[in-house]
Amino acid sequence: MTLLLLDIGNTRLKWGVWDAARASTVDGGLVAFGAMPHEDIETLASRVDVPVREAVGCAVAGAVTTARVEAQLDMLGVRCHWTHSPVQGCGVRNGYTSPGLLGPDRWAALVGARARHSDATILVISVGTAVTIDCLASDGRFLGGVILPGFGLMLKALEMGTAGLKVPEGELREFPNNTSDALMTGGALAIAGAARQMHERLGRLAGGPPRVLLTGGAAPKLALALGLPHETSDHLVFEGLLCIARQLGVAPPLTA
Repeated sequence: MTLLLLDIGNTRLKWGVWDAARASTVDGGLVAFGAMPHEDIETLASRVDVPVREAVGCAVAGAVTTARVEAQLDMLGVRCHWTHSPVQGCGVRNGYTSPGLLGPDRWAALVGARARHSDATILVISVGTAVTIDCLASDGRFLGGVILPGFGLMLKALEMGTAGLKVPEGELREFPNNTSDALMTGGALAIAGAARQMHERLGRLAGGPPRVLLTGGAAPKLALALGLPHETSDHLVFEGLLCIARQLGVAPPLTA
């Protein structure tokens, strides 16, 4: 069977097609994937050129954007099972004060992290429009996390509050000597500093350094500045959605 995985973020729609027949291969069964800005959502049906039978997704972009995606799914003849953040599921316990208010994309990433390393303490860093840094205990408890602006939001804030900062995107430099590189490096170091603080806190609680999983479309911008040993996952939310799909019974269970 084939399964369409959907992640509607704040600025982009990410999609992937998982094929059960290839689940044990090196790519984990993901046979097609892509991403598009919200303004291109009406092209989704034409881009998914692999037949799909079911869909599972998470959405943080609001009802109007989700409805636009559902219209595309109607063209494909597929209904989506939209995920929400429960009290517990897939080996993860939700430690949010109000569990349902945890973003479903964050929940899916935590589930994906737990599926990768079922007995590890994990720091999950997702770098997108916003950056989330979430702490997962070795027994599956989501302890909490922080949210901060991503690279684009930081730059927009500086553009709005200062004069003359509309400059091309820069590079990460050890000692930036132009405004573009200064902005890029400053943003990366700000995010990396928050990540290292949470890494230290989680390690102190766990009695040893946690694993670090880095994901999200802007993850490569942070990787060089992070200063922590880490593992990169391009599709961590999809990995979590697949676990959720198995729990829902819309994807076959793992076999030994």
